[in-house]
Amino acid sequence: MVSDAQMEFRALRGTEDVFGAAIQEWTLVEARARQVAHRFGYTEVRTPLIEEAQLFSRSVGDTTDIVQKEMYVFADRGGRSIALRPEGTASLVRAYVEHELFKTEGLVKWFSIGPMFRAERPQAGRRRQFHQLGVEAIGATHPLLDAELMALAMTLLQACEITNTRLCLNNVGCRQDRERSSAALRQQLTSHRAELCKDCQARLTRNVFRTLDCKRESCRRLVQRLHVTLTRCAECEQHHQAVLAALRAIGIACEEDATMVRGLDYYTKTVFELRHAVLGAQDALGAGGRYDNLVQDLGGPARGASGFALGLERLLLVRQTLRGKPAAASQEWNRHRHVAVLALDDATQQEAFCVVQQLRHAGIAATMDFAGRSLKAQLRSANKTGAPLAVLFGAQERAQGTVTLKIMTDGTQVEVPRAEVVRAIQARVGPS
Repeated sequence: MVSDAQMEFRALRGTEDVFGAAIQEWTLVEARARQVAHRFGYTEVRTPLIEEAQLFSRSVGDTTDIVQKEMYVFADRGGRSIALRPEGTASLVRAYVEHELFKTEGLVKWFSIGPMFRAERPQAGRRRQFHQLGVEAIGATHPLLDAELMALAMTLLQACEITNTRLCLNNVGCRQDRERSSAALRQQLTSHRAELCKDCQARLTRNVFRTLDCKRESCRRLVQRLHVTLTRCAECEQHHQAVLAALRAIGIACEEDATMVRGLDYYTKTVFELRHAVLGAQDALGAGGRYDNLVQDLGGPARGASGFALGLERLLLVRQTLRGKPAAASQEWNRHRHVAVLALDDATQQEAFCVVQQLRHAGIAATMDFAGRSLKAQLRSANKTGAPLAVLFGAQERAQGTVTLKIMTDGTQVEVPRAEVVRAIQARVGPS
């Protein structure tokens, strides 16, 4: 029998710990995402990880796989049905409605970065706790807004050095179009019911659009063979053509995919995916579209909205495959101009600590060793972290009232008065 003291705790399946070179990659990508989002006029927002489960069944759709199979739901102490958020759009729209921003803001442009939760089979780039960058624009119906979001997504991927991304899009029509398309698609597929997988046979009556999202090859071949198309009214077709024209005008190539519907019920008109061959058959890096009814469905007034989400684990997987090992990228991130302060013996550690604090107060990133390692080991560590400059402080320096500055790139050294150390370092590396 294993005692409590002997138990081994491990991260739950579908979750992971991120540290070392990997966290530097995450931080780098998130920083670039924020820079691009701000350049496009989007501001950051954070919503809770938990919401009432009904929020997602009402917005995402109670017949979707997310609600039927994947959502983590539990009862809280008050007996309410609570869900870990499986996607971000519903929470952002809920916040927009709850805070009545429709009364004070003409157009809200938000982005968010954070974890989502789905109980699905873990695989490459897909985990039970995963992270998304979500970008949402709430309060307008103009087709140029859809084009702006796609431009933002493509710019962000380029900023993360991800090339050869395919932008694929479709227009699923308005709510009335979807009803007409649903009836026609159900009639078209019913006579081929035996060729569909069991899930899609159930979707014929529950939510026929999900058959177009099926990843099983037999179902995909059937849809292609039947040349399935969706009904679009004149207004939705005009919206679609305006989006295509806007993308052409700004030089963004796209592919039209007539069978793309996306897996969430709230989409209307424009839907799009960002696809990359590195990911294989499940090649979506991210996706989005327009959801003009969702604000009203969640208790607000009629307001147009559009947005997208990028899976950060998938983005990082593609980035790593294209660029090589994370360690290579970590060297880029470690070019922060930080200084390593090295105490050469125990007697000078406190003085070295004072130098570290002085540098930090002056806006210079500085680190020191707390493990009592040898000078050789400390220099090796400083090299590993990419410090361009080291401050050596030993008995001789203490006696002379100086410090030794070591240029890590070429090994040259120079002595400077102790009182001038901050100014001397600022002249060489500047603030962090």
